[in-house]
Amino acid sequence: MAMADNRQRCMPLPDDRLPHRGQPLAYKEAVLLVNPIEPEFKDEVDDKYQYSCDNKDNKVHGWISMDPPVGFWQITPSDEFRSGGPVKQDLTSHVGPTTLAIFLSPHYAGRDLIPRFSQGEAWKKVFGPVFIYVNSGMQGEDPVALWNDAKIQMQHEVQSWPYSFPASEDFPSADQRGSVSGKLLVQDKYIIDEHIPANGAYVGLAPPGKAGSWQRECKDYQFWAKSDDNGCFSINNIRPGDYNLYAWVPGFIGDYLYETPICITPGCNIDVDEIVYQPPRDGPTLWEIGIPDRTAAEFFVPEPNPKFINKLFVNHPDRFRQYGLWHRYSELYPTDDLVYVTGESDYSKDWFFSQVPRIKEDGTYQGTTWQIRFKLDSVNQGGTYKLRIAIASATLAEVQVRVNNPSTSRPLFTTGLIGRDNSIARHGIHGLYWLYNIDIGGNQLVQGDNTIYLGQPRNQSPFQGIMYDYIRLEAPPN
Repeated sequence: MAMADNRQRCMPLPDDRLPHRGQPLAYKEAVLLVNPIEPEFKDEVDDKYQYSCDNKDNKVHGWISMDPPVGFWQITPSDEFRSGGPVKQDLTSHVGPTTLAIFLSPHYAGRDLIPRFSQGEAWKKVFGPVFIYVNSGMQGEDPVALWNDAKIQMQHEVQSWPYSFPASEDFPSADQRGSVSGKLLVQDKYIIDEHIPANGAYVGLAPPGKAGSWQRECKDYQFWAKSDDNGCFSINNIRPGDYNLYAWVPGFIGDYLYETPICITPGCNIDVDEIVYQPPRDGPTLWEIGIPDRTAAEFFVPEPNPKFINKLFVNHPDRFRQYGLWHRYSELYPTDDLVYVTGESDYSKDWFFSQVPRIKEDGTYQGTTWQIRFKLDSVNQGGTYKLRIAIASATLAEVQVRVNNPSTSRPLFTTGLIGRDNSIARHGIHGLYWLYNIDIGGNQLVQGDNTIYLGQPRNQSPFQGIMYDYIRLEAPPN
């Protein structure tokens, strides 16, 4: 099976997952292979969720038969009919051999990605076309070369989109579609006075809504592009209709919404010129943890329990795809929770990638409270400090914020119960994005040592937890 240059391997057989050969783990999709037909797979974990990926990267995946050398590939030239935007994750290929074309699913998102219809509501949507490609090689040639050929074919199909052969009036041809281009800049005067080019921003058209609503949109079409080093972008082959223009910029928190609605008509070329995103910001940064990129990938991901490994992900950049990493928190912090000291700790080593419940000796679970300790040389007692918490994933979890007193009956702030994306169990490093902006009065802080407590009290399951994206404390405005 192959789905990326660094994610391809010989796969177990379906029978290896049967009861006499495989041992089910914490959920039915994950199986420990204890007596596989081919001994090379013994003591490995097989789980289809280990082979998920973002929509933006899900262009080609499939299978190679070694003898004779034959490849079977599914190529998806466009994401326009997929729900949830470019970083929505979903399944690809897994043991079977199975190859999936997922048009719509709540994976890594939850109920928000299930379409809802009112009584009598008319709805129509075109899914696909999807391209199935079969290739073969000469005997004696390296069968893995078929993957490289499939990638070349994928590029050809992407360039051929939209296909000209569909006769349905519901699938507009190239001349019936439009385009939008422009340049996205970022304004954050606490970084630099000048506008900053939005390098590598994701800019897209989706149905009208609020900033960020695209990640929960699942009934219509979306069209996305990535900006260049100068912030320039071009979104092409857009179906006629009414849209909003949205964006988010790696390195900055929050979501951009272009306030003027955009109407696409056949053959139109709309230039929005320079547009400026002003990310949430009240004052200068006192400290920050992580990188605002909507994932928890930069934080500490532990080595897996050697009893539950997938060999593909040993010494792999996607180590977070190993099974059972949620158990490792309790092993690393058996009695006391994580403490992070700004200016001393290193988030790549000292900030666990997910805040999950502690597993107690009796098999029950205990909520956890993490500490962020920091020093202030002075405090503006009459000012308002701003704590910004960006969350990359939440599963039936809650974040309670307390300042300098962990025992107050009521927290300063709580998210309430949020999230159903289940990314912890499904080996994702992100799900839906959440951003919270919390006021902290200066009279709650002291000169010298301070502590912010992040409590996650929900504890009915080992998978109830939070993956943080980025946390920042800002001083009052200058």
